[in-house]
Amino acid sequence: MDLKFSEEDQAFRIRARDWLADNVPKAHRPLHGEAQGQFDRDWQRKLYEHGWAGINWPKEYGGLGLSEIQQVIWYEECARAEAPNYINATYIGLMHAGPTIIACGTPEQKAQHLQNILSGESLWCQGFSEPNAGSDLASLKTFGAIEGDHLVVNGAKTWTTDGQHADFQELLIRTTPGSERHKGLTWVICDMRAPGVSIQPIRTMMGDEHVNTTFYDDVRIPLNQVVGEVGGGWTTAMSTLAFERGTGFIGDQLLLLRRVNEAIAIANRVRLDDGTLAIEHQDIAGRLALIKAETLAIQAMTWTQISEIQQSGGNPGPKGSIMKLMVTNTSKTLSQLVADMIGWDLMEYDDDRNAHPMTYEYLWGWVYTIAGGTSEIQREIIADHLLGLPRAR
Repeated sequence: MDLKFSEEDQAFRIRARDWLADNVPKAHRPLHGEAQGQFDRDWQRKLYEHGWAGINWPKEYGGLGLSEIQQVIWYEECARAEAPNYINATYIGLMHAGPTIIACGTPEQKAQHLQNILSGESLWCQGFSEPNAGSDLASLKTFGAIEGDHLVVNGAKTWTTDGQHADFQELLIRTTPGSERHKGLTWVICDMRAPGVSIQPIRTMMGDEHVNTTFYDDVRIPLNQVVGEVGGGWTTAMSTLAFERGTGFIGDQLLLLRRVNEAIAIANRVRLDDGTLAIEHQDIAGRLALIKAETLAIQAMTWTQISEIQQSGGNPGPKGSIMKLMVTNTSKTLSQLVADMIGWDLMEYDDDRNAHPMTYEYLWGWVYTIAGGTSEIQREIIADHLLGLPRAR
């Protein structure tokens, strides 16, 4: 694998760096209320108006059609410029729903949704997980009965990130009575303003309100909003998750490296109970060195994986689970180390119960073990599809 960047890639990096330096918002994303969604819409609109929207989308659908290498360069420069976190109310539309509609949708669905996703005009959320069907997605129960030219949906979804801001939802439901597991599922576009859709916020331990439970009470969805085939939702959903485990996960890896460097800076200014700097303690210095080495190894593996994807024209498949698991484990280990250095001062909240920035990062390290597929599920995928190990009984 040749890790040298072409002249075109180097020119792209300079252009991206210069634009981000002039346009990254000075204010941070609000923690609560409609201001969150508006902040995300405004940032996406700016990206769209300046020709930076849909970096991984094909040009024929309004995207930039960048190579995988240039996509990584873009994420690197966003992390360097501390641009708004790519995981916000625009993420599902850009990295899930949009690519899924491009791959599996009808011409009418593409015309209705793609440009609005790119411009920030419409925000999306995901309706996959349920109160009793999180990591085991195939056990979902939310049901859509076919009545004429509509599906009538009843049930509930949970962990609906930014659902309170969303205009549409990628919704996975069961449509075949008596079906089990991955059979009889359907991937459908749900209008979040439709009668019968209601949202209940879940305030997290970090003090914010970005996840919700969504309830469906006789929600009528036209059959022309089915993406793929009725009953073929598992195949469509696997396309969706393949996009998430491809370049869509790179931002997490690059943010991790920034957090490691921030932790090293903390170690050089925080004094422990004995009055010495944290970095002067052999145990802490050794743990920091190991975490940074692991983070650089993840970065190298990322470039290897991206090179393989570019050469094969495919997606990472089960190898994406290795990267997810490594980032999750390293993030959790890093968060614990920062907590050990800062001590009880880490657990600070303001008068509105908003977490201190370092508290937020510490708690988010635990969230990583669940979000995007639990660590247990990632290990199962690696064991089954890469190592060929027998299933546990």
